[in-house]
Amino acid sequence: MKKRKRIGLALGSGSARGWSHIGVVRCLREAEIPIDVICGSSMGAVVGGCWAAGFLGEMETLVRDLRWPDIFRFLEVRLPRSGFMGGDKITAYLKERLTDLLIEDLPVAFGAVASDLYSGKEIWLRKGSLIDAMRASISVPVMFTPYPEGTRWLLDGGLVNPVPVSLCRAMGADIVIAVSLNSDILGKSLFTRERRRRNQVIQEKVADFLDASMPWTNPSAWLRSNGNSSLRGPTLLEVITRSLYIMQDRITRQRLQAEPPDVLISPHLADIALFEFNRGAEAIDEGYRSASLVIPLIRDRMT
Repeated sequence: MKKRKRIGLALGSGSARGWSHIGVVRCLREAEIPIDVICGSSMGAVVGGCWAAGFLGEMETLVRDLRWPDIFRFLEVRLPRSGFMGGDKITAYLKERLTDLLIEDLPVAFGAVASDLYSGKEIWLRKGSLIDAMRASISVPVMFTPYPEGTRWLLDGGLVNPVPVSLCRAMGADIVIAVSLNSDILGKSLFTRERRRRNQVIQEKVADFLDASMPWTNPSAWLRSNGNSSLRGPTLLEVITRSLYIMQDRITRQRLQAEPPDVLISPHLADIALFEFNRGAEAIDEGYRSASLVIPLIRDRMT
């Protein structure tokens, strides 16, 4: 009998837009598309790891019900440090439910991407603690503290490889399905009046959280907008998010051109801001919709 081709799924970085990966994976499973290798960068590593560990159904239920108060319960301020947030509550939550599985014990081949703070090298995490690999891969600069691994400090995988097609192929995938969340993040919709209004709401919520966490100082001054000036400059949060958008867009284009997947899924998520984790239901549904469009193409590649 002809040997079946091994299928790899490369889940890209994208912060809150990463919830759409849940919809993509669910669509592929319902279409009975086998997944032999799953690799992720940043939020792609979180969703991919949760699916490999059999936790994706519970995760989807959690994500669809997330609200701002729930999001802030996962965060803890670590100033003055090398990032606003520590991430310990996130890892504690996952360890409580996944019992900290080892990557090599998972039923599906899994790999996560991180980057080395000092050398700038791309780091492939394929052994050891699954949750530690997730935590390292989501270490967005400035927002989360770098993750210590031995003598290295690891940052977000999206800095070096936003859509890890290369890792999928290195782990033996014959066909790679890639999910890019950065295809339209610099689109015109980012400059609409509604988007600016929502960005201001996010900034105010984060500012309130920082004020409550550190009442002895005034960190929120970096985030709050000055409504008295029509010519005000960008806030710190705006500078961070826009810089990440530009970086992710450029690196994603270059990597996908150099390492093209066999099938590319590009959910339309420009309307979801970097930290709008409370819009998980919309992201999941869009991921499912975009994946359903390429099912015939995937089946064609499998033959």
